[in-house]
Amino acid sequence: MPKRRNAPGRNLRIADQIQRDLAELIRTEIKNPAIHSITVHSVELTRDYAHAKVYFTSLFGAPDVLQAALNQSAGHLRNLLFKRLHIHTVPTLHFIWDKTPENAIHMDALIREANAPYASEQSTLDDTVSQDNVSQDKETDSI
Repeated sequence: MPKRRNAPGRNLRIADQIQRDLAELIRTEIKNPAIHSITVHSVELTRDYAHAKVYFTSLFGAPDVLQAALNQSAGHLRNLLFKRLHIHTVPTLHFIWDKTPENAIHMDALIREANAPYASEQSTLDDTVSQDNVSQDKETDSI
């Protein structure tokens, strides 16, 4: 008998639901005030729903301290998720610091650095064009 596959997109729908529920549960149910400032960016589920990688960021606090606190609360959060989700297997939660914002800032700096010579050329061209326009305006005014 062929193995039954999950409905298309079900994994993504469950991951999105876990993300929404976790964001609310962390804000309302966790007692540690340092954890309240985190943002859950995404959740990746394994195909069998046994494990979930939860990517998060925060403006305040050290990433390793927040990650340790969240991983310590993972069992409690999983229990609360079990009460909310209506699926057979609620995944084990693994919290991971999301480096996407840091990588985006780094990529932006690299792009600016790569475009810096072109930007200086463009500014000198703009200056030349504007000086030509000013001199043409003076000529038309004198006529």
